[in-house]
Amino acid sequence: MNSMTGYGRGENAADGNKITVELSSVNRKSAEVSINLPRELDALESKVRDEILQNVARGRVNARIDFSAANGFKNRSIRINHELARSLHAELTKLNEELQINEPVAIESLLRVPGVVESNDEDVDTDKIWPQVQEAIGRALTGLQQMRKREGRHLARDMKSRIKKIQSCVKSIQKLAPAVPKRNRELLRGRLEKAGLELDLDDERLLKELVIFSDRCDVSEELTRLASHFQQFADTVGADEPVGRKLDFLCQEMNREINTIGSKAQDAAISREVVTAKTELEKFREQVQNVE
Repeated sequence: MNSMTGYGRGENAADGNKITVELSSVNRKSAEVSINLPRELDALESKVRDEILQNVARGRVNARIDFSAANGFKNRSIRINHELARSLHAELTKLNEELQINEPVAIESLLRVPGVVESNDEDVDTDKIWPQVQEAIGRALTGLQQMRKREGRHLARDMKSRIKKIQSCVKSIQKLAPAVPKRNRELLRGRLEKAGLELDLDDERLLKELVIFSDRCDVSEELTRLASHFQQFADTVGADEPVGRKLDFLCQEMNREINTIGSKAQDAAISREVVTAKTELEKFREQVQNVE
């Protein structure tokens, strides 16, 4: 079992180039990847995404990749467009005179105008550099998965303890449940007698209604299904694959059965156990939202 949260960092230096990859992941119902690449490596975005998705089943992964080329300027040369700068300066000076602004045109203002500063970048051979990027991603993924696995172990321990508490509640309900139909039948007969209604215990219709009433209070089917869900949890929590979606489904099914028990039993003692079980199940559900 893995958590969906984690962090990993990987580096790879070769041929004077250095690739640094940082991966961080947070909770999501499905797998998402957000990539921040330097302009020189834009062509590798789809490969980076595929590489990450092959290793992540759920969660949003933020990937940041930095690239340092053989020289400190990343093969970049800077050129000033003098003609454009002079033209802008003349126009801005003229505008200052028209608006009666007694301030010179600052060089910083000119340099911020698009097109004044031009950079000539040599193209990076992305096919050649991809193996280096891939290796750095692999190292970052290793760190990410190790952290997700450690956190997953903590989640598994916590969820097992929650299930044990729910199972304890269910055992108590199993002991209380057999007496509920009989007690409710007696309660119903008492109410009818108190109302002054004659009871003919040989009347098939009355007996049929009493049986139907008893069946409505019977929670044995729900208890059996809960036992099955507990076993499925035990099988799932030890699986060597992403289990978050399956646990989410089991959580919904357990909640359904516990709610049904609470509504059918009509017993104060069982209701107390149901409240405790639902409280633990809600904590269990919150942890499931963190599982890959």
